[in-house]
Amino acid sequence: MIALDEVLVVDVESTCWEGTPPPGEVSEIIEIGICPVAVASGVRGERRSVLVAPSRSSVSPFCTELTTLTAGQVVGGVSFAEACALLRKEFRSDRRVWASYGDYDRKMFERQCADFGVRYPFGPRHVNVKTLFALVHALPREVGMAEAVRLAGQRLDGTHHRGHDDAYNIAGLLAGLLRR
Repeated sequence: MIALDEVLVVDVESTCWEGTPPPGEVSEIIEIGICPVAVASGVRGERRSVLVAPSRSSVSPFCTELTTLTAGQVVGGVSFAEACALLRKEFRSDRRVWASYGDYDRKMFERQCADFGVRYPFGPRHVNVKTLFALVHALPREVGMAEAVRLAGQRLDGTHHRGHDDAYNIAGLLAGLLRR
C-alpha cells in the first residue's frame, strides 16, 4: 500500500561533460538529494544528500563547475545499489509517492537500475513537478526549476545543481502547489 501522508522529493546529479562523454564513459548518478514534504501541512523535512561513487564514468571539470562535486568527494560515496537500499530503508521510498522536477531523475533511476540489475527503489507513483507547476500556473510551456521558484515568489535556497538543495527547492514548489 502506498502511503499518502508524505511525498519524497528527489533530485539527482549525474556525471556530465561539455559535449559528448569520453569513450567508454556514460552519465551516471553521483548524488541523490532527498527532501520529504508533509502533504497535510506542506512542511518540508530535512534535506539530505547521498553521494554515489561512479563506476562507469569520472567527474569532469565541467561537472565540478556545474555541481561543485569533485571526483574526490564522490569516490567516497556509496555504491548505487547501497544508495537504492538506503532510500527504501530510511525513507520507505518503495511505499511512498515520490516526485522530481521533470522526467530526467526517474529515467536515470530506471536506466541505472536496469544496467546494474538493482531493484528499483521507488513505488509506482511519481509526480512530475515540472509539468504540474506549468499546468497549475497555466504557463504556455514548462520552465526550469530556478524560473519556477522565481515565478512562485520564492528564493533559491542553497547551491543550484546540488541534489539536496535542489530537492529542498522543488519540495517548496510542490508544497505551494499542494496548498493551492
